[in-house]
Amino acid sequence: MTNIQTRCEPDAGRVVPSIDRNRCEAKADCVAVCPFDVFEVRTLTPEERAPLSILGRLKLLVHGGKQAFAVRAEACHACGRCVVACPERAISLVGV
Repeated sequence: MTNIQTRCEPDAGRVVPSIDRNRCEAKADCVAVCPFDVFEVRTLTPEERAPLSILGRLKLLVHGGKQAFAVRAEACHACGRCVVACPERAISLVGV
């Protein structure tokens, strides 16, 4: 996991957000805080649901079958706002 930055890196693409599918509850805090529009919340496909644990599937059911996705991960500037904002601690930044 990358250290949380106090400001965004000037160049995008050095790290990307990684979302733990068994933790994400689609609260969209990451969407709200990301200044680079990296995230969106959407419904998981059956293929995306398949590897979830039983607890992950239960959370998914409770939260309408939706989770956050880093749909524009390459635009990440490593500011770490998403990591701090996520109440489930489902997001980490990983080097590419």
